[in-house]
Amino acid sequence: MRNLFRFLTKNSFIFLFLLLEVVAFSLLVQNNNYQSSSFFNSSNFLVGNLYSTVNNINDYFNLKEENQKLAQQNAKLQSTSLSSFMKVFGRLVQINDTTFMQSYVYSSAKVINNSTNKRQNYLTIDKGAINGIEAEMGVISPKGVVGIIKNVSDHFGSVMSVLHEKNKISAKIKKSGYFGSLVWEGGNYREAELKDIPNHVKLVIGDTIVTSGYSSIFPENILIGTIKEFELPKGNNFYNIKVEFTEDYLNVSHVYIIKSLLKEEKKALEKLND
Repeated sequence: MRNLFRFLTKNSFIFLFLLLEVVAFSLLVQNNNYQSSSFFNSSNFLVGNLYSTVNNINDYFNLKEENQKLAQQNAKLQSTSLSSFMKVFGRLVQINDTTFMQSYVYSSAKVINNSTNKRQNYLTIDKGAINGIEAEMGVISPKGVVGIIKNVSDHFGSVMSVLHEKNKISAKIKKSGYFGSLVWEGGNYREAELKDIPNHVKLVIGDTIVTSGYSSIFPENILIGTIKEFELPKGNNFYNIKVEFTEDYLNVSHVYIIKSLLKEEKKALEKLND
């Protein structure tokens, strides 16, 4: 305590000077409109920036939870969109009301493991059998097709990626409707080949490639990519078409699993033709 008094006594003139400066500044602000306005505007600016910074920090830490909520909400919207329904027909004539029957149901999941540098690439998602996930369900992202469920455990699912040499996706040129098989042949993870498009079809660089809807795994018109380049080898009846994916498979985070409600019925019917 003695040292404190000694310090205050020794520096009393400095503390008195600072006190007078504060009083003078206060009188200046209170008695002059311009200085008062400038002071309070500056204070509001600093406080506003402080609140904004704190808010941004809070938003960052809440981002994971918000992303999960958004993914779940998008899955519900996908399940109720018209592309997930089919128009119901009568035996001989079309029903002319707005009755639709749901064909697909969507659920959200998070990618927890992924590969792109192998010949046979897979993803792992955080949903499994207890969530209703089964083999042969389609998997998509907001940017396009991702793959097909291969195996499931109780809590996880393994997805055969589009970047798998044995995975063939039934795809079509959106503008013309001509369809073929999309195959990844290794190498560049951003590109694949579209096979079986006949040479009389008119192609344009940038044409959109989407799912055909023929496989019962993916609904029709799910985005896959765009035509990057093509050529017609001499004497060949089919194009060589290179497709650039719209999805960057190195950066897949949230996905949607698609359950086809009519897949088994369709398979049973087609099996009668074998």
